[in-house]
Amino acid sequence: MKILVIGGGGREHAICWKLSNEKQVEKIYCAPGNAGIGEVAQCVDIKDDDIDGLLKFALDNEIDLTVVGPEVPLVLGVVDKFQENGLRVFGPDKKCAQLEGSKAFCKDFMVRHAIPTAKYREYTDVSEAIGNIDEFGYPVVIKADGLAAGKGVVIAQTHEAAIEALNEMMSEKKFGDAGEKIVIEEFLTGVETSILAFVDNNTIVQMVSAKDHKKVYNGEKGPNTGGMGTFSPSEIYTEELAEKVRVSVLEKTLEGFKKDGLKFRGILFVGLMISPDGEKVLEYNVRFGDPETQSVLFRLETDLSEIMMAITEDRLKEVEITYSDEEAVCVMLVSGGYPENYEKGKVITGLDSLDDGIMVFHSGTKMSDGKLVTNGGRVIGITSKGKTVAQASEKVYANIQKINFEGMHYRTDIMK
Repeated sequence: MKILVIGGGGREHAICWKLSNEKQVEKIYCAPGNAGIGEVAQCVDIKDDDIDGLLKFALDNEIDLTVVGPEVPLVLGVVDKFQENGLRVFGPDKKCAQLEGSKAFCKDFMVRHAIPTAKYREYTDVSEAIGNIDEFGYPVVIKADGLAAGKGVVIAQTHEAAIEALNEMMSEKKFGDAGEKIVIEEFLTGVETSILAFVDNNTIVQMVSAKDHKKVYNGEKGPNTGGMGTFSPSEIYTEELAEKVRVSVLEKTLEGFKKDGLKFRGILFVGLMISPDGEKVLEYNVRFGDPETQSVLFRLETDLSEIMMAITEDRLKEVEITYSDEEAVCVMLVSGGYPENYEKGKVITGLDSLDDGIMVFHSGTKMSDGKLVTNGGRVIGITSKGKTVAQASEKVYANIQKINFEGMHYRTDIMK
């Protein structure tokens, strides 16, 4: 089987790595890929939003399965385009991708199908939004409707901060077209967690849980990032909670897809707040989370290609999905200054001296003059397994001491 993976981050490296260990996979291409992905797949210089370029490559190279990693090509309709040309592709179509591409579409779906979520209002007029901003009290959550690279959410603590956020999003176009419509939500309290699920038209199957750490500094302090590390399983996601989420969220979501005629095939990421009032959905994403994927796929024992092929044929229920009993930890090494301003091109050393059982998933790297250098805010994720998260974490941090690049930063508390 020849597979094309679209994307070039840590999530895509984890997908390519997993697929590269499967017997039925003959060849893997990745567009655009990165330096680490280049060790397990052939990188192709096509951007992940170049839909026509990706389609031409897939047709010319007789690709058997295309796997879409990031949200942008999904929202742009890459799945529809490939399917129109007779190609097998793993991921939800453009209509389904609105669950991530539009906050208003997502919230409307949840309310319509009685899926527990925060109260909200949507606005397209900044004056009207400002006039009603006090409706949910403070703090209040303000979201740009469209994709904003994970940065279009503000938790405003005061009336003044809320007005500033509204003006930045709607009047100053801080996030471009994403802020033409905004969603204002009540602020929920509780413990945040998330779950990934495999989905086809008939079945939704939870993966093993993972706990993501979003804040850049220890103790969940500082600005939000794309993720500073994960461990799997999450300490709060018990079997009892998993069953509650299955009934109150996942089965209702699948039923909602059917009622709305949404033919969802792919990955559903559900952001949850475990509040005093029960489980509530914060958001849906329509692809693997990053860096949750690095921990979860590191534990997956069933062939990922088998699962993906089954989903494209609506026979997910036929596949027995198993995971290692060992627990996993992934710690992100990031550029100095991330998630704000940071420099690229810093030489990375020490990766050739790591212990056996340590996996390095590349997020933002490239080769320059024969040297591995940084090429993004999140640079690499150091991942390992152990009998417990504590054991895996100990292995990861011992090996991080061997790695260096100028300005390197990481959290030291990615553990239970």
